[in-house]
Amino acid sequence: MEDEKLIEYGTEERRNKILEILTRQGKVKVNQLSRLFEISEVTIRSDLAKLESMGLLERVHGGAVSTYRAYYRMSISDRMKANAEEKRRIAAEVASMISDDDTLMISSGTTTLYVLEELKNAKNLTIVTNAIYFSQESANLRDFNIILLGGILEPRDQFTYGDDVINQVKRYKADKFILSVDGINSEDGISTYHYLEAEINRQMIARANKTIVVGDYTKVGRTSFAHISPLENVDVIVTNKNANEDEINEIKEKGVEVRQV
Repeated sequence: MEDEKLIEYGTEERRNKILEILTRQGKVKVNQLSRLFEISEVTIRSDLAKLESMGLLERVHGGAVSTYRAYYRMSISDRMKANAEEKRRIAAEVASMISDDDTLMISSGTTTLYVLEELKNAKNLTIVTNAIYFSQESANLRDFNIILLGGILEPRDQFTYGDDVINQVKRYKADKFILSVDGINSEDGISTYHYLEAEINRQMIARANKTIVVGDYTKVGRTSFAHISPLENVDVIVTNKNANEDEINEIKEKGVEVRQV
């Protein structure tokens, strides 16, 4: 938070700023927020209590941690900024696992969008996806053949879902499936906040020779709203070096390859 620029905030603006910082860093401290906004710790605690009552964070001793509901209230462009460097490192590692002429399935998600950017120099890729913004971002990539799965549009997060999408997935077979998730847990497997996509993700796992799960360190140990699959259906997990070490070791014991960057 030392890089934040101090400006005058109203109550609502200040609380939104707290959520933005919380989403980026995963936790906040009362004393740091007090110094940042130049207001009393009592006022900050009142802010945190209000945000907790809205289900947007969880208060802990000396501060608060993210529940990640705040994250999903943000626009895609704002989510791209959250843990951006960690996501870029993951994307670069995943790109190194992709070969020219590969056929890929790629889920929606900000980390997978970074993967798409890292693949810009690849040749003759075929990508099957339900992410609307993939087709927009790849417009200038001539060596990419994008197959956009049509269905019901989820307007906020810009992906398609429903029976039409599921039936289309069954027509294809991919070399690799790159899956962005919201939870990676040694016991609960992989999960997503977007329950509308869970069945699509399961079908893509079934139609791919290899499943590569991507998620920054904040997703490791977490269980999100909708279950996708147990870990036995995952081949590789790519996350960050600062992910929970105990959880990573338990995942490896399940026979899953874990790459930390």
